[in-house]
Amino acid sequence: METFADLVTSSTPVLVDIYAEWCTPCKAMTPILKQLKAMQGDAIRIIQINIDKNPQIAQHYAVHSVPTLMIFKNGKQLWRQSGFVNIHELNQIIEQFK
Repeated sequence: METFADLVTSSTPVLVDIYAEWCTPCKAMTPILKQLKAMQGDAIRIIQINIDKNPQIAQHYAVHSVPTLMIFKNGKQLWRQSGFVNIHELNQIIEQFK
C-alpha cells in the first residue's frame, strides 16, 4: 500500500482533496473530481483524504478548512486552495502542471 509521501512524489500531478463527510461543499466536489478524472484520464491522479480519519496529514499541511485542494508533483506542492472549485477552473489549473 502506498503512503501519502509515495503518492505525492509521483511525476504525474496528484490532486489531493482533503474533505470531511459532514461538509456540504466537500460533497459537491465529489462529482466534479470524478468528471475531472474522466477528462484527464491517466494524466492526473486524484486522492481524497478524510480530515477526520487522517488528522496528521491535515496538521502537517495546516489545513484549517475543508475542502482543501492541493496539487503535488515530484514531491512538491505546486498549488493549494480551500473551498469549492468549479470543473472548468480546476481543469485549467491541472493543465498548468501536466
